Amino acid sequence: MSSVGAKSELLNVLGDVKVRVQDKLGIVDFPMPQFILLGRQSVGKSRLIEALAGECFNFISGTLGSRRPTILEFRHAPGYTISKWFVRDRKTNHWMEYPIDQVMKIVGDAHEECGASVSHEAIYVRIESSACVDMQIVDLPGFRDFAIDTGKQDLADKIETMVMTFMKDKRNVMLCVEQAGDAATMSTLAKCRSLDPEFKRTILIRNKLDKYYNDLTPDNVSKWVDGFGDLPDSLVRFALTLPWWHDGSPMPKPFNQIKDEMDANDKNQMASKGLSDMYMDTIGFKNFVKFMEKKIEQMFAEAIDPVLTNLKDLKSTASNQKKDLETEYNDTDPHRILSTTRDCGISFATALTHVMEGVLDLQPVMNLDEELRAFHHYHATLGSNHFSLLPSEDFCSLQDYIDYLRNEIQIGAFDVEVNGGAQFRRLMMEVEIFLRFSEIAVEIKKRDVIQARGVSMSSLTWRDVVVKLLSHEAHLPLQRRVAYVGERIKWFFEIQKDAVLEFMEKLEGSPTANLFSPLYPKHAKLIKQNAMIKHAVWQTYDQTCGRQLRQFVELFENMLTSTFSNPWVFLKGATTIPAISGDLEDAMLPSFDDTKNRIPREIESRSGNEVAISHWLTKIPAEPHEIDQAVDKVQILVLHTYSFIRSQVCDQVELFSESFFKLPMMRRLEEDMAKIELTPEDKANYQARRERLKPEIKLAEESLVEIDWCIDRLQGFKLKCDARG
Repeated sequence: MSSVGAKSELLNVLGDVKVRVQDKLGIVDFPMPQFILLGRQSVGKSRLIEALAGECFNFISGTLGSRRPTILEFRHAPGYTISKWFVRDRKTNHWMEYPIDQVMKIVGDAHEECGASVSHEAIYVRIESSACVDMQIVDLPGFRDFAIDTGKQDLADKIETMVMTFMKDKRNVMLCVEQAGDAATMSTLAKCRSLDPEFKRTILIRNKLDKYYNDLTPDNVSKWVDGFGDLPDSLVRFALTLPWWHDGSPMPKPFNQIKDEMDANDKNQMASKGLSDMYMDTIGFKNFVKFMEKKIEQMFAEAIDPVLTNLKDLKSTASNQKKDLETEYNDTDPHRILSTTRDCGISFATALTHVMEGVLDLQPVMNLDEELRAFHHYHATLGSNHFSLLPSEDFCSLQDYIDYLRNEIQIGAFDVEVNGGAQFRRLMMEVEIFLRFSEIAVEIKKRDVIQARGVSMSSLTWRDVVVKLLSHEAHLPLQRRVAYVGERIKWFFEIQKDAVLEFMEKLEGSPTANLFSPLYPKHAKLIKQNAMIKHAVWQTYDQTCGRQLRQFVELFENMLTSTFSNPWVFLKGATTIPAISGDLEDAMLPSFDDTKNRIPREIESRSGNEVAISHWLTKIPAEPHEIDQAVDKVQILVLHTYSFIRSQVCDQVELFSESFFKLPMMRRLEEDMAKIELTPEDKANYQARRERLKPEIKLAEESLVEIDWCIDRLQGFKLKCDARG
């Protein structure tokens, strides 16, 4: 790429690719290097641009000066006798050739559009000339050290903010223009140092060297070039004199002749002062241009491979996006949309089963502390008051309950962040503890016992009195806590939606993809991309959770009602299992006689609690004069009986939750999803979505065309360079 033609072509290729990628595709973050020109007003930035262009001109920026970036592309064209000027149209992005005076006016008008503000939208100007160098730079508005009023100060602040945005981009090489002088007073260089402490992407250009000829001697010239120790060795720096002549007088000689004379004079003067040969390459405009051409060639040549890699990744992303949009467009066909929505729902329902079985690396996850706080916040927002949010009034706040679970009960996996089946298992432990706090809330008075005994056609026993008191006083506390259990399970299932969707989506391309339905990733994308499908699936899922909550509460309450109406049947204990010996070597099948002997023992062992309660009932006196003693014994018996019932219910809460909520829901969810119906409003929304998809698909196709063009252009240029050797 060392030839002039190849170098110009390289800049043209990367320049065209940059325009298409950033402007047509709207991608700003792209690995394309560029040079940005920095400096205060009146330090010679404009004259440096003229020297690079090889002719004198002046951008008319109005009374307020430059207020937006100007991207200048210089192209060396050896066969041209006159220069050609082009401006890229900001609407069509096409290069249009104009006379130089018209170019100046277009640029000036673009700056005037900004008024008293700034714009990040750049103006693109290209110069093709036999006198210019192959280079591309971004000319930024100059820093302003003084403002006459608050309006000018506000503009100066906006300019500095915009310029600093370009300086912070690590792909940009900063060309810092300062007046040749004391390095310690260079304010623009100080700004560069703050963002580039090691000066890896900073190049210092010290202008107006001729003003210091008389101050330099053989003793100090080398130190002056080094900045008297204020400029680090890592900083690339040049000292030069750009063409100048007295204000108000015409240009005395052709511009390029003045430029060459100034360059020769700089070198002769510094050589006459005894400047070391190691520093002479940093003196004069031609040495600066020579360095810049090599730097540009190196940077842009190194950028080809990263740009190609980035473009190929971009093509892969754009292809997948186009494919997803086309899939959504086809699946939202009015004749297919209902079946598509149902299929997505069915896939979601079956995926829930896998998540409940346990899947690694799914989000979101939460520990028990976060779970309880989120649950309380949810119901506090709803204003729920049909169940107790805390297990006992003795807990002053949720924090007390959380501390109790963490420090005293020490629930396993309290601080572990989980979801799915693991979270459900932990939930069962928490709700069992919550249920065990159930107590009879009021004291049973003497009047209640007497009132409950009453009279009837047949004799009323103390057993009947205990049943009445239990039904009246003990049913409600347990019922409110059962409602808490149901609400906790319902909320648990509702927050699994995102985890299930992530499971479906992450299967694509994973090693375990073949173990599950291939439709999961496709349907996950449809649910995420199509808000109406997502709404229909989410709504059906939430409705199913709500229905199972109602059935759970109803079935549990029926069980409690039957329990309190005849607690003696419920309190029949489970068959006692004999202790199992640790040594299994003597184990053998029981004989027929052993079986016959075992059955009476097991039947007898079932009635342990019932026998104890019956024994207590016989000790309650029935005589009227012993009513006080009878009341005390009835109160104790009611509390004991309630504790037996509570223990049995808490022991079986996981079984009830599985039987009354989890299993029915997971079995019927798929059926519910298959019955999703669309309202006329939904159908109209789907049609509107299809209309929006058409331009999105077209835009995706156009993006692919642009990306393919960029890849082909770069690869073609690379092959051409390889062929040249």
